[in-house]
Amino acid sequence: MSHKENGNYREIITKAVCGKGRKFSEAVHTISPSHRPSSILGCWIINHKYSAEKKGDNVIVQGSYDINVWFSFNKNTKTDVATQTVTYTDAIPLTMRDDNVLSDQMDVIARAVQQPNTLEATISENGANVEVQVEREFVVDCIGETKVAVAVNPDGIVDDYPTNDYTDEVSDDEYERLDPNFLHGEFDK
Repeated sequence: MSHKENGNYREIITKAVCGKGRKFSEAVHTISPSHRPSSILGCWIINHKYSAEKKGDNVIVQGSYDINVWFSFNKNTKTDVATQTVTYTDAIPLTMRDDNVLSDQMDVIARAVQQPNTLEATISENGANVEVQVEREFVVDCIGETKVAVAVNPDGIVDDYPTNDYTDEVSDDEYERLDPNFLHGEFDK
């Protein structure tokens, strides 16, 4: 006899995580400053923005960020900051997929577990540009409708769930045994 025939189960349609994925990426971006750099003084990434959507067995994350390179020029006598906005597209494969999902319509939640971060910034071989190596990592969840089976109590709703019969009160005997100097000195520091 199947669970549908004996009536002890119900099928419930609910939203659940129906797909998961994770991807670490590295990229090299070329920044073209207004002057030939003598040395790199610093590099940082700001204004990271991204969106994600499911396409087939992948989640496509599209985003952008600003790379700022602080550099010296004119034989290390002056400094400037070069800023460039870069875009990227990461295809994140779904390594966990629920084949029982009821619809292709899914909500996608993408989180940058590693925000874009500069690994290294170096002056290029031609001496005119700066090459910036960046890392980033995303985790994605796809939320969709799926069907689950739950056991049903054949007797209906249970009114007498067990409760924990305990008390927080301190008895007179326990109170008498308390050591008032237990924490003495801890608060005098």
